Amino acid sequence: MSDDLPLIRLRGVCKQYGSGAAAIMALDHVDLDIAAGEFVAIMGPSGSGKSTAMNILGCLDTPSAGQYWFEGREVGRLTRDERARLRRRALGFVFQGFNLLPRTSAQENVELPLLYRGESAARRHELAAQALAAVGLAGRERHTPSELSGGQQQRVAIARAIVAQPAVLLADEPTGNLDTQRSREIMELLVHLNRERGLTVLMVTHEADMAAYAGRIVRFRDGRVESDAVHEAAGLA
Repeated sequence: MSDDLPLIRLRGVCKQYGSGAAAIMALDHVDLDIAAGEFVAIMGPSGSGKSTAMNILGCLDTPSAGQYWFEGREVGRLTRDERARLRRRALGFVFQGFNLLPRTSAQENVELPLLYRGESAARRHELAAQALAAVGLAGRERHTPSELSGGQQQRVAIARAIVAQPAVLLADEPTGNLDTQRSREIMELLVHLNRERGLTVLMVTHEADMAAYAGRIVRFRDGRVESDAVHEAAGLA
């Protein structure tokens, strides 16, 4: 990727569901650049297009029109298999509901992305242990989700998202199921990963106090970018 290109670039991206009188324009000619190493919070009311944008950025959906470039490659020109490889190689996902396998240990949950990549058992164990240590869960490798608090479960989910060393972490309402204290701990962890590892973080949230941890806040309304501003007090919420 050329040094003068952003990591992510959207140009004229539209997403339409349905047709005719029933058509809904979820995204309406969205332009957006995101540089490597940024921490961007994406906000907006329900139906604003923020989740649709996140799905397109995560290669979970495709635009109806417009272009999406990732690391200088136009994603729309990739085959389904190439998009799947891009997701596995470069993107990590964290969700509000944790999405952990309930009867599986923290270690095994974190190893899953590596299993899909065909890593050896020894390498999976090594990398998963490192990822769990990075999120403050060293010593909890054998615990199942039911033996962990909500905050610890989200830490396992974050470890799973970063274990394959992605370029981008996409977090969809990562504190939505947590109390205030656990939410702050998770946000401080995301800030740490962003600053210390250079991990690009894209986070959808409806909570202004959580968005305040980000270095930039992009607000969507009616399928368009309503505002895009640097947040000077990033990480100091």
